[in-house]
Amino acid sequence: MKRTLAFGGLVATAGLLAAGLAAPAQATPQDVASDALATNGIAAYEVAAYWKANKAANLIGATPYDVETKVVAKHISKGGPAPDSKPGIVPAIGDEKKVAAKSKNVNLPKTTGKVFFTTPDGPDADSRPDRHWCSATSVQSAYHNLVATAGHCVYDTETNAATLDKWVFIPGYYQGKTPWGIYVGKQAFTHYDYDVYEDGDRDYAFVTVYNGLSFYHDGVVKPFDENPGAWREVSRATYENFKNQFRYWEGPNYYCEHESHYYVWAFVDAGRLGDNVGGQGLAYNQKIGQPVFVFGYPSGSHPDGNYAYSGATLKWTYGKTFKATAAEIKAEELQAVKSSFTGEGALGSSWLLKYNNGRRLGYLNGVTIGVSDTDGNNRYDTSISPYFDGELYGVYSAAKNLWSGSIAVPFESPALH
Repeated sequence: MKRTLAFGGLVATAGLLAAGLAAPAQATPQDVASDALATNGIAAYEVAAYWKANKAANLIGATPYDVETKVVAKHISKGGPAPDSKPGIVPAIGDEKKVAAKSKNVNLPKTTGKVFFTTPDGPDADSRPDRHWCSATSVQSAYHNLVATAGHCVYDTETNAATLDKWVFIPGYYQGKTPWGIYVGKQAFTHYDYDVYEDGDRDYAFVTVYNGLSFYHDGVVKPFDENPGAWREVSRATYENFKNQFRYWEGPNYYCEHESHYYVWAFVDAGRLGDNVGGQGLAYNQKIGQPVFVFGYPSGSHPDGNYAYSGATLKWTYGKTFKATAAEIKAEELQAVKSSFTGEGALGSSWLLKYNNGRRLGYLNGVTIGVSDTDGNNRYDTSISPYFDGELYGVYSAAKNLWSGSIAVPFESPALH
């Protein structure tokens, strides 16, 4: 599936913020949209199995989310973002008592990775889903289980369904490898104005994820006799539940009966996301004009056909933010940075303020929602992001204190008996 975001009227300026602060503002509970992804351990288990089965064939076969963004700056404008309250920061995981410092040397952050999801393929309900990915990053939260990315890498604005399906985050992903595990999305949060009106100024999302999963034999399910250590004995009720869940599964069986005992395939708990890779801090209502590092997985070609990026490895770019607007996506409070990143795959890239090279931590201050060819030479030269203000902090606050827990081994729940 191809979805196009038309940024036909981006307006950009490098001017400073208007003097004076607006009245303090923050998203209220009524402004926050929240939708479930994998609602329980069984559902999350099935999502993880979908991506890792058959030697991670679905991961390897996924393509960058194919969003074409052609943004043309026609004239300078005084529009753009301004703080809606006092500036604020949330420290990164492990950095709560430290102050991040700028560094000219760049060590890539462990927090960045890819989010994978599926989208419907055509109107036929029996059609196979398309598999896609965006960029994303781990951020600070009470339970070290939160991911930030672009809103349209979580919410399905094409079909008007609530969320994209089979959503997972994989930090450090490379060619089917999951060095710190797979983290299945549990609950998604964005601003009501994006969920309902697709307001480009609110094109961001925070997703709580379950504990990570690692896998025996790289996800290749073997019969019990060949690999008994990867199976766990469970009650007959749990076994029957799994059998019903995977009855029409096209991959290997994740349940078996052996000598009158019942077993299910047991993934290994890899622990909490933030404990494994850390989590970036958060900055909001910050002054425009500060330098940021942008980390993501750009892929695809420039308009002139030049393929500058493969999307296989993490890349970075660096520059100072400036104001931007894009009326065609109802966006009047964007920020932009000069960047050669192409749009495919780079959507959801993290913009890190005051990035510290030693700790590989900074403050998340933007997420890429599109790219722009501002000088008309058929080469993308600018990335754009919503401006992080008090409204964004309100959405973050709704997500940051929610527990998710482990889904590694199927549980013996009273509901299953």
